[in-house]
Order: sequence, then structure tokens, then C-alpha cells
Amino acid sequence: MSVATRQTVTPAPFGFRVLPTAEAVPNARRRVIQAVRSWGLPLAEDALRDVELLSSELITNAVSHTHTHTHAPCVVCVSWDGERLRVEVTDVGHELPVAGGVDLDATGGRGLFLVAALATNWGAEPDPAGKRIWFEVGTTAAVSGDERLTELVRAPAPKARDVVPTSA
Repeated sequence: MSVATRQTVTPAPFGFRVLPTAEAVPNARRRVIQAVRSWGLPLAEDALRDVELLSSELITNAVSHTHTHTHAPCVVCVSWDGERLRVEVTDVGHELPVAGGVDLDATGGRGLFLVAALATNWGAEPDPAGKRIWFEVGTTAAVSGDERLTELVRAPAPKARDVVPTSA
């Protein structure tokens, strides 16, 4: 695991708009990683890989939800506070996402599960434009993103007796 040398100057935040098309997501993800690499931050390669994956998840969610409502672009902002890298995605939707259980047979719906598993911290909050979803990745973590994800995947599934039925 290689870590870049520690940066002494905090770079200015980097932001850009992303058109609400699936084709725009790969370029947006590359722009995030190019900015982060150009800053020379003390992030390990596995942390940069997590940033790339999580950026893609949040941007894809914003683009797909925005496209179905208003066709408005989302805005991505990348910032560094000296300890953590933060990526924010703001879109015009007002419904805040909630990370729920993962259906192992589903073909989608794992994005926020990955964000919760790999990010040092994450959240969603109302924004005057709609909502802002963000994640942070730190320079050091007690357990790497891959190890945290492996722990979550290997966690035992709840047994039927542990599940509390809801009223219909």
C-alpha cells in the first residue's frame, strides 16, 4: 500500500456539473480522481479506489433520479480538510436516501450499502437546491475499506426469529 507524501497546502475545493445522462458518469468519476491525484494527498491506493467507486455510486444515483424528474444536472464538489477527502453530490431531488438491507437476489440497490461500508463517514441532508449526499475518506482507518466490506458481507443474515414482523 503506497501513500503519497503529506500535503502542506489545502487545495481549493473542486466542483463541476454533471449532465443527467448515464454516459456522463464515467467522465465525472474520472474528473474526481484526476483532481484528487493532482492534489498529491496522503491517501493510499485502496482509499483512492474507494473514492472512485463511491463517487460513481453517488453520481449514478443523482443522475438516474434527476433524469426521471427534471433533467437537471447534478453538482459534484470535492474538498480536502487536511485529514479527510469529502465528495458531495447535490441534485434537485428532495427525498433523502436511506441505506436499507441488501437483497442478495436484486440486480441493484447496493450503492448506499457500499457507501456505508467503505466510507469513513457519509450522510445525506437537505439543500436549497434539493439534497446533498456526501462521503468522506480519511488518510488512515483502523480497517481498510475492503476489510470493512468483507466483514459486512460475511456477517450472518438475520434469522427469522430475529426479524420483528410489521403490521400490514
